[in-house]
Amino acid sequence: MTTDSDIVRTDGAPAPVGAYPHARRVGNLLFLSGVGPRTPGTNAVPGNVMDANGILVAYDIEAQCRQVFANVRAVLEASGARWEDLVDVTVFLTHMNRDFATYNRLYAEAFAGVDACRTTVGVTALPTPIAIELKCVAALPV
Repeated sequence: MTTDSDIVRTDGAPAPVGAYPHARRVGNLLFLSGVGPRTPGTNAVPGNVMDANGILVAYDIEAQCRQVFANVRAVLEASGARWEDLVDVTVFLTHMNRDFATYNRLYAEAFAGVDACRTTVGVTALPTPIAIELKCVAALPV
């Protein structure tokens, strides 16, 4: 059995922090690598406040949610997909108790009309000083 697969890389989203592509298409499925809220081109994290030693002291979950949604859109568009093609979204939050209500409200706004399945997981840390990361799957027309 053979499969058709395409690797997706784009300058419209922040560069991956490891050796992996932004996304990979296999057949009519598009698998996005974990997408965080870093700003494309600068890698700055919206709303992060660092102390003089570079230690994170505060962050703005609303700013990070808005940026991560924009980054997912950029990867989808670079892949020839649309927001409405999302079928599964896994969300990782580093501070579930503090951030879930804000994230859930913004998710409901951003995903209005999109019937993607969703799982939200609380984690103790992510690879960079971010409070949210999304892992998505989209189904594309064949």
